[in-house]
Amino acid sequence: MQRRREPEELIPPSVDKDDCQRTAIEGLGGVGKTQIALEAAFCVSNAHPDCSVFWVPAVDVTSFENGYRAIGQQLKVPGTDEEKADVKALVKAALSRESTGSWLLIIDNSDDRELLFGATALADYLPFSRKGSILFTTRNHEVAVKLVGPESHIIPVEEMSRDEALKLLQEWLKGDQMRDMTSTDALLEFLANLPLAIRQASAYMAEKQISTSEYLELCKSSDEDMIELLSRDFEDRHRYKGIQNPVATTWLISFRHISDHDPLAADYLRFMCFLAGKDIPQALLPPSGRLKTIDALGTLKAYAFISQHKESDTYNIHRLVQISMLSWLAQSGEQGEWAAKVLQRLADVFPSPKHENREEWIRYLPHTQRALELRKSIEDGDALIGLIFNVGDGLHQLGKYEDAERMHRQALGLKEKVLGKEHPDTLISMNNLSLVLRSQGKSQGKYEEAERIHRQELGLRENVLGKRWPGSS
Repeated sequence: MQRRREPEELIPPSVDKDDCQRTAIEGLGGVGKTQIALEAAFCVSNAHPDCSVFWVPAVDVTSFENGYRAIGQQLKVPGTDEEKADVKALVKAALSRESTGSWLLIIDNSDDRELLFGATALADYLPFSRKGSILFTTRNHEVAVKLVGPESHIIPVEEMSRDEALKLLQEWLKGDQMRDMTSTDALLEFLANLPLAIRQASAYMAEKQISTSEYLELCKSSDEDMIELLSRDFEDRHRYKGIQNPVATTWLISFRHISDHDPLAADYLRFMCFLAGKDIPQALLPPSGRLKTIDALGTLKAYAFISQHKESDTYNIHRLVQISMLSWLAQSGEQGEWAAKVLQRLADVFPSPKHENREEWIRYLPHTQRALELRKSIEDGDALIGLIFNVGDGLHQLGKYEDAERMHRQALGLKEKVLGKEHPDTLISMNNLSLVLRSQGKSQGKYEEAERIHRQELGLRENVLGKRWPGSS
């Protein structure tokens, strides 16, 4: 198997003497792309003292132009100080001349497809010189492909190893703040070994002088506390002034890009945040045509918000992204609307649990349970009654009696409210609740309640049937 080459091996201008080298570092926002680019730039500078290194943020047109203006001033390019000068074109021309010498141009945050290839077309101002090399950092795989071409020149930034994450945490904290290594390991796992999340967490712990175990307790106390921690600003010398640092904000920028350019992908991300984070079947997503679905899921994969299982139609969504997404929906007043959409879709596809469709409903079960846990913000409807009933039936078949009991109690309560106590469907729910109580055995003390509910159900059935018999009084 061929070894993947490191950035410092790919980006020096001398790597390909017949071309202007292009390389991209890609990964989820906050995964450490900028830091890797910095380290690679220092390596190139040390190994090639005659190579000039330039840094240009591509956050927006202004930051890109300011970066080019700084290059023009450094190279003393004529005309760059003039008020109406096309600085981008002047600097492109200067860097494209081989007489300028050897250079490495780093275009950081190359995420926005419209900014790079749309009306503003910043990609048109990228220079070409056989003595030059361009390194991009991007959250968007599709942009990376368009900018550099060959996959061999795209370097994905994967999750940090536990040792690397621990070392990063140790840079910020005192030894006594990390004395509980069990909590420290659990915290790193909770933060998914994400560099920006670790730096943000460690900055908070250093400032408040709390331990990793205390911070972990804050994270796990509630999603609200977790998103508050993810949204707090902090000082980070590796990131640009004027750009908000928090993890949640970093991902929100990506989500806005997606919303602007691929609304279906944004809707799928909203949908997935109500499901269990692992093994999400594509069949659960609202149908929208094969090609549109592939494009939308491709967009989410390109931004690393979701990952696809190999040779499978199932996906994972990053846990912290999921929490952030729910918070954004709550802040925008959309959470109730989307919870209702998700539950309606699940009600449409979740089958009545039987042995012959066992594989299907078992795949759907954890996602339906998760969505039902988040339904508090919407009103219960007829579709929800059937969904809860089917989930309870599935849990009963799997021997998860306490969970099944909770579902059947909810279904019974809803049916009594919507359909009335003597409706046949209500009586079926009473019978199912009685059965699941009986299944829990004497040790649970549920026999008496099961008997009582069963007798009540029989009494109601006699009342209903009595009213329907021709000879009844």
